[in-house]
Amino acid sequence: MCAAARSNAIVLARGEELIGIGSGQTSRVDAVDVALLKARRAGHDVHGVVLASDGFFPFADSVTHAAEAGITAIVQPGGSVRDAEVVAEADRLGVAMVFTDRRTFRH
Repeated sequence: MCAAARSNAIVLARGEELIGIGSGQTSRVDAVDVALLKARRAGHDVHGVVLASDGFFPFADSVTHAAEAGITAIVQPGGSVRDAEVVAEADRLGVAMVFTDRRTFRH
C-alpha cells in the first residue's frame, strides 16, 4: 500500500487489513498523525497495529508518536543518516523495527 500512495506515505495494518493511511504531508510525523487520525475516525483500535512507511524516518519523532499511540511494529526502508537514533528510540519504546532496504517514496 505504501508504494501506491504518494510522498510521505504511512499505512497502518492489522493482519491483512489496512486500517489507516496518511500521505502527501510535508513531514513524515504529520503523515503518521493523519494515518492514526483516520484509523481512529473509522473506529479502529490502533494498539498492536503495524505501521509501514514508504521512506526512511529522518527523525525519531515519528517513532515516538507511533509508540505513544500503541503501534508495536514498524516497517521502513532505512537509509537515513539518523537511522541509529531512530532505532534507539524504537528500542527504548519497545517497538519492533524492520528495515526493507527498499524505498518506494515518490513525488
